Amino acid sequence: MNEASDAYDVAIVGGGPAGLAAAIALAETGATTALIASRAPYADNRTTALLGGSIDFLRALGVWSRCEDKAAALQTMRMVDDTGRLIRAPEVRFSAAEIGLEVFGYNIDNRALMTALEQRASELSSLTRFDAEADTISPGDADVAIRTGDGKSLSARLVIGADGRQSRCREAAGIAVTRRELNQAALTFNIGHARPHRNISTEFHTPQGPCVFVPLPGDRCSVVWVAAPKEAERLIALTDDELSEATERQSHSILGRVKVEPGRHLFPLGIEQPGQFAQHRIALVGEAAHVLPPIGAQGLNMGLRDAADIADVVRDAMVSGEDPGAPHVLQRYGRARRADVRSRMFAIDMANRSLLSDFLPMQSLRAAGLHLIGSFGPLRRIAMREGLAPSWRPTRRAGWF
Repeated sequence: MNEASDAYDVAIVGGGPAGLAAAIALAETGATTALIASRAPYADNRTTALLGGSIDFLRALGVWSRCEDKAAALQTMRMVDDTGRLIRAPEVRFSAAEIGLEVFGYNIDNRALMTALEQRASELSSLTRFDAEADTISPGDADVAIRTGDGKSLSARLVIGADGRQSRCREAAGIAVTRRELNQAALTFNIGHARPHRNISTEFHTPQGPCVFVPLPGDRCSVVWVAAPKEAERLIALTDDELSEATERQSHSILGRVKVEPGRHLFPLGIEQPGQFAQHRIALVGEAAHVLPPIGAQGLNMGLRDAADIADVVRDAMVSGEDPGAPHVLQRYGRARRADVRSRMFAIDMANRSLLSDFLPMQSLRAAGLHLIGSFGPLRRIAMREGLAPSWRPTRRAGWF
């Protein structure tokens, strides 16, 4: 990556996985592209379950081949009602083979994914890297002016806000966001275990939220344990031996003896949705555009669909000689993302609410729904395909979603 002109077609603010993927995809459209993000080691050991469409996108970007050896295949998804309630849902298993796939996707350490994205981005001569944070973002009629923390100035006809939940880009665009805090927190950590996981991801549904064991390479899994805030605080305060014992109990010993690995992270859960996905020459991707609980492995997968869609919109605009930041171009991006994001957020919110509900009719409805999905093959196959990517999603560039 070079540092040449200070005027660009597109600038991406934020260097997380969604931002880097967007930068690579946009640079490959032929648009002059700037990436504004400090280089910093990825600090934690969290992982991401990348579903099929995300793998296709990363493969098309030349990223997946650099990290696929560090990922574990997800061949079966298993849901277990562990609420102990009078009305419980039956166990449901989803098998990739049932819909003609080898795998649903792969679970990978975020650090390995970030390294692969950074390597690919560094090879693109059309992508200029500013190793700094965006200090000020000022939308204008013809472009957006950006000043970095180290005093550099640049402008772009379109800015991609990939700067997370506290997005300065979103604020600069004047896009309001609706937030709802959930009375839940997620504890994440990794484990080693005595029995093989056999590429099965198991999700135990408890009265406080799901606890998910997702395969990693070898006899290891990543754990996302959603609980009430006080319980999550109790769990993170346990010693390694105590948390290992608690995790083995929660897993019902399906993985044998469990040993917790170093590194734990606790974060409160909430749902955030912007009023718009783009405005005033600024388009939002990733957690700047949507925040949802870690249920159904949708978070980063949605962020990668954001990146693919904005790259498609910009490519079409550039081919047609249009301004990529013009209002009618940004409206195309909003239309491309609205139904996907809102339908996913609604489904995840309803699934979470039904699990937490003490209302007996709601528990009955949830149990009946899961029983129907588990026992009726055509419905189960529809659910699997929709979980990977919306069936109504428009056809994208060959090799993408």
